[in-house]
Order: sequence, then C-alpha cells, then structure tokens
Amino acid sequence: MSVSMKAWLIGLTAIAVVSDSMLIPFYPHFFESAFGVTDAGLVGLYIAACCLTVMLAFPVWARVARHLSLLPLLIGTQLLAGVLSVLCYWTASLTQFWAISLAMLVFKASYLLIYPQIMRLEQADAHGRTIGLLSVIVHFGGIGGALLGGAVLQWFEPRQVFLLMAVGDFLQTGICFLLQRRETPAVSIGNAPEDTSTPASGVSNTTVVLRLCLVMAVFYFSAFLVRPFFVRYWEALSGWNDAFYAGVIFAIPGAVALFALWRSYRQPVATEAHWQILPAMVYVTVGLLLQAVPSMPVVLVGRLLFGWGLFRATVRLDQLLFALSQPRDYATDFSKVSFSQNLGVLVASWAAGAVVATTGLDVPFYLAAAGLVLSAGLFYGLLYRPQRQTGVASPSRSRLSRSDA
Repeated sequence: MSVSMKAWLIGLTAIAVVSDSMLIPFYPHFFESAFGVTDAGLVGLYIAACCLTVMLAFPVWARVARHLSLLPLLIGTQLLAGVLSVLCYWTASLTQFWAISLAMLVFKASYLLIYPQIMRLEQADAHGRTIGLLSVIVHFGGIGGALLGGAVLQWFEPRQVFLLMAVGDFLQTGICFLLQRRETPAVSIGNAPEDTSTPASGVSNTTVVLRLCLVMAVFYFSAFLVRPFFVRYWEALSGWNDAFYAGVIFAIPGAVALFALWRSYRQPVATEAHWQILPAMVYVTVGLLLQAVPSMPVVLVGRLLFGWGLFRATVRLDQLLFALSQPRDYATDFSKVSFSQNLGVLVASWAAGAVVATTGLDVPFYLAAAGLVLSAGLFYGLLYRPQRQTGVASPSRSRLSRSDA
C-alpha cells in the first residue's frame, strides 16, 4: 500500500470523525436550544435512532462495495450527505430534523468502508500499530469535534453545527475525486485472494467472528452508556455551565489515547497482543467506578484510567477481528462487528436516557461497570479459553503455517 494513499485514506477518516463528533457530547444542549426539548428520554431515543441507522446502513454499503470501487462510492454518498447536512440547518420542525438527519447518516455510514480497506492493503504485521493509529485518529477526531461543537453551541446558533458538517462532507468528496483521478486501480475492494481455511480449533471463522460480535456488543454498550449525559453530569458536579470547558473534560480519553499510541510505538509488538484484552477491561471498569464518585479530582482520575483502558481494549478487539478474518472478508466481517458495536451503542443510548430520566446522572457509571464485567466474562469464555485449550497462539499465524505447508 503506498504511503501517500494510506495517508489520504487516514485523512479522510479524520475529517469524517471530526464532522460526525461535533454534537455527540451536546445532544441534550442542542435539542434544548434548537427545539426546546428537555426530555432526556427523547434525546436518548434520537441517539439510539442514529445508531440504528448507521448499524443498518453500513452492511448494505459493505455489500455494494463488493461490486463498486471505494472512491466512486464515497464521492456519491458523501456529496449527498453534505447536501442533507445543509438541509438539517434549514429544518423548521423536530419531525423534519429527525427525517433529514437520519437520511444524512445513511450516506455518512459509507465512510466506515475506509477502515477495512486500509487493513486489507496493509501488511499483517503492521495491523496492530495501524489500528492504534486509526483509534487515535478517532479519539482526536472526537476531541476536535467536541471542541468545535462546544464552541458553536457556546458562541453561535446551534444549527450552524450542520454547516460545519457539510463542509467536512464536501471536503471528503473533493479529496475522493482527486484520488480517483490519481490511483483508482489501487483502491478497488474485494480482489484479495480467497482463503477458505478453518482455524486450528476446528471452529469456523464465521462462528468465531460472531462470538467476537457478541463480546463487542456488550463491551460497546458498557463503554458508551455514560457518554450521552457525561457533560450534564460534569456540569452538575462542577457547577460550571460552560459547554466548551465541558467538552475539554469529555475529550480527556482522546489525549490519553495519544500517549498510549506513542508508548506502543516505543515498545516491541507482542505476538499475542490481540489476546491481552482482559487487563484493559479492568482499567475501563475501575475508571467508570471512579467517575461515579462525586469529587472532581476523582472523576478526572477516572477519566484518565477510562481512556487508557478503552484505547487498549478497542485496539486489541479490532486487531483480534483482523487476525480471525480473511483479507477478502475484511469489509463484510467488519460490517458484522460494526453492526454489533452500533447495536451496543444504540441500546446504551436508549438505556442512558431512560436511566437518567428515572434515576440520576451517576447511575449509568455503575451499570456500565457491571456490563464491562459481563463482557470480560464473555471474552474469556467464548474466545480466550477455547483458544488456549486448543493451543493456538495466533489465528493469523495458524493460517500462515497451513498455507506454507
């Protein structure tokens, strides 16, 4: 994979993440400012609808990508997403906003194809660091999006966020158009050689990937349960009604992810790093429990531990996917995992609104910690223990050894 093409694809991912992250911490603020909606349950329902839309749309785009090259697909979908973003700015009613914004997300979901495309063209021994780099891009895209979103809500008209989103979509369209003119043959999808081997454990790759999907769904539910109302929680705890500053606190895990990526580049990559997920889940669980403590310094420490564990766990879970999958199936298997991730986020979004509306802002932290314990148990029982019992150190190494035999 050419360095320039990889850099452009990563750049496209960064633009998309920043564009899509601007409202994530501030949906309660946005609905109150733009439509006068203060019902936490309704806000949670909308976030859940967003997750459901992406969850259903991406597998469709993954199948379309088997017959259409990546760049022409992205040119059309991101252009339409930009047009719909502009229409979101002009919406006059809540019903219109729901319909147009969800249609926008249908087309935005196609940019997720960039991730498996990068991994398909990358060398297998570089997957871990590439996944780490992309994870940091996502984290820092979240930081940039949170800061931009907080600034717009603090100093401008809230709906102007969608004009910034449209700029990002049109910028992606232009970059894809230029890349298509330069290197169209390099970015086709679905041409990797077929590998029909079965893991040494005797369990089909599809079954193992589905087990991973279950772990992912519970993990993402737990990790994202605290996300929709964290800013509200922090404002209530600190007494500071400042959206920009709250966005900075919200983005702390992104800064921790950068440090974790820097540290990973200074250390040799362990051959079985993608199996070392349980310690990271412990960090996430402890970080969640600390954030439930009504003390600002303790919450900040919890934010740091949460960010450290979340980065390591998400990177290794994704790395495990690409170790278990086959290159030609990266896009479709990633769509299955993405479906599971978004299912977890969807249920978390709905549950967060329902829990906060009926209990308090601190309860989601306790529920999320319990969910993390469950996801760790599922990982150990469905993936880690069967792998140890068969003595297979690495699924990817096992495939290579069979192909060399």
